[in-house]
Amino acid sequence: MSSAQHNLSSFLTDLKLSSDVKVGIVVSEWNEEITNALLYGAKHTLFQAGLTSSQIIVKQVPGSFELVLGAQLLMENHQLDAVICLGCVIQGETPHFTFISQAVADGIMRLNIDYNRPVIFGVLTVNTLVQAKDRSGGKHGNKGDEAASTAIRMIALQKETEK
Repeated sequence: MSSAQHNLSSFLTDLKLSSDVKVGIVVSEWNEEITNALLYGAKHTLFQAGLTSSQIIVKQVPGSFELVLGAQLLMENHQLDAVICLGCVIQGETPHFTFISQAVADGIMRLNIDYNRPVIFGVLTVNTLVQAKDRSGGKHGNKGDEAASTAIRMIALQKETEK
């Protein structure tokens, strides 16, 4: 949601979640400095929306490619209203970046459809470490905040439409 011209993390939702909501977060250990900052942002936003630590399940996976299976396992083994996937893929000299980024995006999209629950793409796909830092708490905000805000809004939409 952020761009070179804006810090869109300042446009987060002010929705509050009920005490029966549970959210999973799957976070990649690869590029740990960045993903820990994304995790901090996501949890901060969820806490602001009224969730407690007991309503948030956090699991780590080795890399961004594993986010999809991690999210699936959380969906299958916990009663969750949403799962947020947090990772960081930095462009290198090989096509690896493209394959990983596309596979993760496709996998997360598929989980949304298969489980009829929000599974949020909070994966930075950037050219440089500087860009990743700018988007994980730097001048362009925190994609973790934005991913949590998206989860909150989608949970609210789902609860509204299921009535």
